[in-house]
Amino acid sequence: MTLEPLLSAPLAIQLHVATVLPAAVIGAYILARPKGTALHRLFGRVWIGLMVVTALSSFFIHTIRLIGPFSPIHALSVFTLIGAFQAVQAARRGDIRAHRRAVLGIYGAGIGLAGLFTLLPGRLMHAVVLTGSPVSGLVAIVLFLALIALPLKRAVAPLKIG
Repeated sequence: MTLEPLLSAPLAIQLHVATVLPAAVIGAYILARPKGTALHRLFGRVWIGLMVVTALSSFFIHTIRLIGPFSPIHALSVFTLIGAFQAVQAARRGDIRAHRRAVLGIYGAGIGLAGLFTLLPGRLMHAVVLTGSPVSGLVAIVLFLALIALPLKRAVAPLKIG
C-alpha cells in the first residue's frame, strides 16, 4: 500500500478521496447505530454534505472518457445527488421508509459499488491499495468490504427508530 499515486493525483481526485473516505466511515456508523437521535441527525447532515461534495468532485475527474469527458461511473454521481435530495426531503416530511431507501441506495451504490470500481486494475485506488505488500492490500480490501456489508446488513433489518 502506498499513498504516492494519491498524493501526486490531480486536486479533484484528492478532494474526492478526502470526502468519500470519511463518508464511508460516518455512513457505516450511522447505519449501525439507533435512528432518530440527535447524533443520527447531526452525522446524517455531515454525511449528506460529504456525499454531495464527493459526487460533485467526480465531475472534474476525467480519467476514463467514454461519453465525452465522462464515463458510466458518473451515472453513480448523478444517482448520489438525486438520492441525497430525496433522502433530505423524505426526512423533512417524516417519510422514514423513503429516507431509509434513499440512504441505503446512496451508501450501497455511491460508496460500495463505486468503491469496488476504484479497485479495478488501472485505477488510482488499485495502485494505492494493492501496490507494495499484498497482505496490506488484502487487509484494506477486507476492511472495505466489512465497512460496506456489515452496516448494510444491519440496516436492512426491521426498522427501529429511537
